[in-house]
Amino acid sequence: MPAPLRRGSTRLAAFFALSVLASGTAVAQSGEVNVYSYREAKLVQPLFEAFTKQTGIKVNLISASAGLEQRIATEGANSPADVLLTVDLGRLTEAVRLGISQPVRSDILEKAVPAPYRDAGGHWFGISQRARVIYAAKDRVKQDTISYEELADPKWKGKICIRSGQHMYNNALFAAVVAKFGEAEAEEWMKGLRANLAQKPSGGDREVARDIAAGKCDIGLANTYYWALMLNNEPDKKAWAEATKVILPTFRDGGTHVNLSGVVVAKHAPNKANAVRLIEWLVGEQAQRLYADVNYEYPVREGVPLNPTVASFGTLKKDPMPITKIADHKRAAANLVDKIGFDN
Repeated sequence: MPAPLRRGSTRLAAFFALSVLASGTAVAQSGEVNVYSYREAKLVQPLFEAFTKQTGIKVNLISASAGLEQRIATEGANSPADVLLTVDLGRLTEAVRLGISQPVRSDILEKAVPAPYRDAGGHWFGISQRARVIYAAKDRVKQDTISYEELADPKWKGKICIRSGQHMYNNALFAAVVAKFGEAEAEEWMKGLRANLAQKPSGGDREVARDIAAGKCDIGLANTYYWALMLNNEPDKKAWAEATKVILPTFRDGGTHVNLSGVVVAKHAPNKANAVRLIEWLVGEQAQRLYADVNYEYPVREGVPLNPTVASFGTLKKDPMPITKIADHKRAAANLVDKIGFDN
């Protein structure tokens, strides 16, 4: 079913619906680009406002937490969507699988986005990166290095907090474990991790920091940017960040797991030229600096400086596992979560 619209997008959706009814096809709007987004509006609005100011192209934004790929597929040739903006590598590959994307050939994109972070056929492009890291209690955890494998060590029994194992961020990490070590070893690792949980998986990444600060657990898995947002932008949650520290974990013989925020151009995009222009702008230096300084993410474009808070975490040694290989094992990871009752 189509995903529910966030507040503020109802009038836009009504306009799209009237356009389709009137003409039987999506109406191309000169000077506009329509974005379906999984990103929180407040995180991408500064980017789109800067794009509009520079280019004069208006960005119409619809945000939802789920179901946008299916919505575009259901809308078919009448879809007003030009760009799908995702928060997870699995949603990029799912868009291709559903046949709702179209290939883009752009020298700008191919030069700016390293090959591991874009589809070889041009169907999707990464625009920012985030690492899945350890939040640890400053006063109780003396270690400054922890491996992903170590999370299954009994020494952490009753000391780990985590959100649902089926959440896309954990699913991507678990898929990377399956891809690296096979399903049997991944299952044993996940059982060990589950045995070390302090409580039933719940909440989000911010709540991991909250529960560590409250003494409910000592360490947890979360994305890098949440910690920086809490410290710098969310006064009511600043104490949670101040009670914790960020540790960049690595796999044995590997690096830190990273996930992608990325984009696809919709198959029936009524404003394709503007869609490509927007994506090219998003990987440009100005936008990549905004991703670094406003969203506290790792830029996908090489040479763009990190925000000082993110840089303070230390040097990120990204795991070399190909993004597409991780995506290929997401279903197996989800099945293992259910099989061992990880979330129970």
